Amino acid sequence: MLPTQLILAVDQGTTNTKAVLVDHAGAVVARSSRPLPISFPQPGWVEQRPEALWDSVAAAIDDVLACVPGAVIAAVGVSNQRESVLLWDRKTSQPAGPCVTWQCRRTAPFCDQLRQRGLEDTIRELSGLPLDPLFSASKIGWLIGQIPDGVARAAAGDLCAGTVDAWLLWKLTGGTLHATDASNASRTQLLNLMKCDWDQDLLWIFEVPAACLPEVRPSSGVFGETVALGRLPAGIPVASLIGDSHAALFGHAAFAPGSVKATYGTGSSLMSPVELPVVSRHGLSTTVAWADATRVRYALEGNITNTGGSVQWIASLLNLAGGAEEVARLAASVPGAGGVYLVPAFAGLGAPHWDAGARGLISGLTRGTTTADVARAAIDSIAYQVRDVFDAMRQDSGIVLPALFSDGGASRNDQLMQFQADLLGCPVIRSTSPDLSAIGAAWLAGLAVGYWESLEELERLPSQTSRFEPQMTDSTREQLLQGWNDALGRSKSKA
Repeated sequence: MLPTQLILAVDQGTTNTKAVLVDHAGAVVARSSRPLPISFPQPGWVEQRPEALWDSVAAAIDDVLACVPGAVIAAVGVSNQRESVLLWDRKTSQPAGPCVTWQCRRTAPFCDQLRQRGLEDTIRELSGLPLDPLFSASKIGWLIGQIPDGVARAAAGDLCAGTVDAWLLWKLTGGTLHATDASNASRTQLLNLMKCDWDQDLLWIFEVPAACLPEVRPSSGVFGETVALGRLPAGIPVASLIGDSHAALFGHAAFAPGSVKATYGTGSSLMSPVELPVVSRHGLSTTVAWADATRVRYALEGNITNTGGSVQWIASLLNLAGGAEEVARLAASVPGAGGVYLVPAFAGLGAPHWDAGARGLISGLTRGTTTADVARAAIDSIAYQVRDVFDAMRQDSGIVLPALFSDGGASRNDQLMQFQADLLGCPVIRSTSPDLSAIGAAWLAGLAVGYWESLEELERLPSQTSRFEPQMTDSTREQLLQGWNDALGRSKSKA
């Protein structure tokens, strides 16, 4: 390894694409970011243009390489928004429809049909995931159904289906490689968790031909080599693909059972490594955390649909020109929410409740309620939902979870992190790096090409963290949780 070599990592998110250069000490030496539009063609439908996804990646890579002229790139790693999926023509590389994002609910009626056919338990047993339109399988089937002769073309292998990582790999390698990693594959609801390969029963249930799917490979390993792309030369190994939440877990160096992290974004994901797949009895998913050439690491995960998104909604509701930042400032002006609770079940509840019929509500309003109280309730709702998933993880894993690692945009809010520690009754250790998913992808790529030698070496790299210790009394915590559970019960469907 030459001392001037760097790892290039791409973090392709829902609203922006980031590219970073990471050195051997684990430091980010340059970064760039490009915004990404989202469209809402119908209520509950959320999609993006595949061309825009790729253009944002190409531009972000070119921008970051311009920051370090002459940089020698040892490898490329990719982390990506999960569950979002698209189709393209194998011969022309042209998209065959939109990228249907993880937030999209257009396949909810199909999922309901599967539930009515009594297939929900089979799907969960094989894939580790609850039956929900969040996951990719039903979206692939929908996309294939929108194309003339789509099923026949997919079965013949003329169409390629893939999550965002597979699309980016296809473009980075000039259309020569159709592959995905085990972490992204585990979020499609088509992967058999125990075999770590596509499951024929799941393919039949979701009406997806195997021939259109990518090859499943380890998250850390050389997938292929780049073609020339602007400032990025040809011949650079693409050495990791991984879902963004999984990458953040890896970037925390949370390698062992007993670790748990929460990524606070538009929605939030809690993930905790486990030795073997766990059958959740408390509304969690079992997933592949990451894989290398020697083993597959599994994890329990809980996906919360609206966390940071609910703060943005409150900003719009209250007509706050400063958006989420102004909500945070208002919330910080009061010591508590004054008995007000927001349950952001705008499109139902995710983990651990999985209640599609639940609806959002604000409770506890009085004539004395202020906009600051409502703003504080929006911020607090994030911590309450994380507490619900954290409790489910404690119960399912049977492991003591001594602390919570945190990352993501909303984790920068000190008030939220302190309230989170108070509600959990354990420390919250916040990564102050804004690039944790990208760093996780960089670490996995570096391990694949020998840039770093071991997990122990990665654990010794400097980390940027701050720590929040619980300060709340048990009685106050129980009182607040009782109020939250009451509001939660009111929001749930009666079916």
